Amino acid sequence: MTRSQMREHIFKLLFVMDFNPADQTDRQESLYFEQVPDDEIDNPPLFATDEEISYIKDKTNHILKKIPEIDEKINAAAHGWSTGRMARTDLAVLRLAVFEMQYDADIPTGVAINEAVELAKKYGSSASPAFINGILGKLA
Repeated sequence: MTRSQMREHIFKLLFVMDFNPADQTDRQESLYFEQVPDDEIDNPPLFATDEEISYIKDKTNHILKKIPEIDEKINAAAHGWSTGRMARTDLAVLRLAVFEMQYDADIPTGVAINEAVELAKKYGSSASPAFINGILGKLA
């Protein structure tokens, strides 16, 4: 599985977690990785190795722990917007990208921004890529 594919799974988990209480994190991760393969899913987690699943879970949990700090940074950069008003897909993409930019030394800032914009194109509205690029550009 490529890093982009793993990043996409992290994005999906972050999105799911935003709809569930924090004490349900382990249960939601278990349900996510028990998905049955489907032709509609580009890269179902069922085909991930144990090592890849561990990476996805670990990174997701690190991001979840940093959400208050990450959201502060997003709110400071998003003039006229707050995380409470943003589309949840955009917010999940932003949280992942800000984490990679601020806390993951293995990911160059340009890569984090580019990957975020690509996720926004795939999962967000038509305005999402520009919105996300603008906020991340301010944070960079």
